[in-house]
Amino acid sequence: MCRKIHLIYLILIFLIFGSNSFSIENKIIFKVDQEIITSIDLENEYRYLIALNKNIRNLSDDEIFEISKKSVLREKIKKIVIFNNFKQPKIPEEYLDILIKNIYQKINLKNNEEFKEYLEINKIDYQDVKKKIEIEALWNQLIMLKFESKIKINKDQIKKNIINQKKTITKSYLLSEILFEVSNSKNLTKAYSEIKNIINEKGFDIAALSHSISNTASIGGEIGWVDEGSLNKKLKKVLDEMKKNEFTKPITVPGGFLILKINQIKEIENEQNIEDEIQKMIKIKKNNQLSQFSIIYFNKVKKDININEI
Repeated sequence: MCRKIHLIYLILIFLIFGSNSFSIENKIIFKVDQEIITSIDLENEYRYLIALNKNIRNLSDDEIFEISKKSVLREKIKKIVIFNNFKQPKIPEEYLDILIKNIYQKINLKNNEEFKEYLEINKIDYQDVKKKIEIEALWNQLIMLKFESKIKINKDQIKKNIINQKKTITKSYLLSEILFEVSNSKNLTKAYSEIKNIINEKGFDIAALSHSISNTASIGGEIGWVDEGSLNKKLKKVLDEMKKNEFTKPITVPGGFLILKINQIKEIENEQNIEDEIQKMIKIKKNNQLSQFSIIYFNKVKKDININEI
């Protein structure tokens, strides 16, 4: 424990003062199979996370350490699994550019040059960010290859629902999520109580950073805009009864329990282009199922990987 606190202290000195006279000793902290995680890896992850989520600065040293550790471990596990499945894993540059754009737009930056400048100010290497994004993209590609055949989409039912929808004005929600696990149902109340306290005291984004196992954890759980028509009946009913800034109780989903928060609500006018709406709905449902497969598969492969703290 003392060694952990000492490491955190060194990291924070380096980050706060940022002087060339300060440097952190690069020590091996974890060994993940044949891969290693060093103190510099944790420092870089800290920088990256606070660049995307400014509120993380308000956390305690131990909380920052735990969040950075979980994030690096999750990425390292995915990297190992990717290289075990692909001989020469690579994502096309043009696709990476789209993914990078999605990230800098979430922090209200206009273009890639602004993003590079922003990263430089925060002492983050742009190429390191690209590698992180590429790992996530390759992981998604792996999930697609493994589980696409198991996706179940009822196109006829989707078409029927769209045609029968009488509303010309529908709701769209800007949502954030926390997906978490518990070892058994008895621990659910305790886990939710802990998460709820963090949400109330420090914000939903901080609770997502510290407790969510979803891919959205690193950006504070932000999902984006979701049309009510893409929700299942259960979620639609729950959200319809909620107001802006409210969050749900835990909802049972494949891979764990889900908490959703409504950040904004807007009304949209249906264009009634049935074929476009069908394709849009198919894409949403497909992505939802792949996200669930991703979480289940990650939990499975994680058990087969040796993680040792040095």
